[in-house]
Amino acid sequence: MSEQPAPVDRTRQPLDPAAADAVRAYAARTRANADRLAGVLEDIATHGLPEAEDCTPWEELRETHLARLATQRPAVA
Repeated sequence: MSEQPAPVDRTRQPLDPAAADAVRAYAARTRANADRLAGVLEDIATHGLPEAEDCTPWEELRETHLARLATQRPAVA
């Protein structure tokens, strides 16, 4: 992917500045996540898979993620 902005297309509807900033922030987060994943995959390619004892079970990862989501979203009454 290119870091260059797409050429201006006169048929597109421009975003308001706040929406454009939100889209750029989402793109930056997505790019950072992709870079982190690529780093993990490169490490696996270089050093092989880690030992199972050194890994976190997926159940723990799931529970941690669900707890994080629960704190981000208020409970419905």
